[in-house]
Amino acid sequence: MSDTESEEQFSERINPNILITGTPGTGKTTLCELVAESTGLIHIDVGKLVKEKGLHQGFDQEYQSYITDDDKIIDELEDTLSKGGNIVDFHSCEIFPERWFDLVLVLRTNNTILYDRLEKRGYIQKKITENIECEIFQEILEEAKESYSPEIIIELQSNSLQDMESNSMRIEEWVKNWKSKKIQE
Repeated sequence: MSDTESEEQFSERINPNILITGTPGTGKTTLCELVAESTGLIHIDVGKLVKEKGLHQGFDQEYQSYITDDDKIIDELEDTLSKGGNIVDFHSCEIFPERWFDLVLVLRTNNTILYDRLEKRGYIQKKITENIECEIFQEILEEAKESYSPEIIIELQSNSLQDMESNSMRIEEWVKNWKSKKIQE
């Protein structure tokens, strides 16, 4: 498929694609599950997909995580995302083509809360520290700003269950508005 054909296919979608990204522990998966349930969008957990489909270059023993293969991830998701109707959950965003997403949400969490969440997951101290530093320096937010048009990026706080529920309702409303606008075009 040529780039022009791919662009046309993405512009003809009747359902949006949303990317929810953020430092590990900010609540991406939980929010994606809530939004998928309320909107009918398909939740794609890229981390899970990497494990299940072998979209990696091996396992890093020190960090206890897979070394993702960005090209394999892109190849795996291209057709699915071209159809629309997906909510993608991944801790990074710069690997994905801009044309894939209609909305990019960057979840942010207070460092104390984030530390506790990562510790409960059993992360090693070095991994916790690096993720906390990532959050402090807004690395994922900056990555999003460098990769996508500013009008589709929204930063959301994700410190509590109330934040999660509010964010889910906000996204549900956005999806309704997007679909309504698409029908009018």
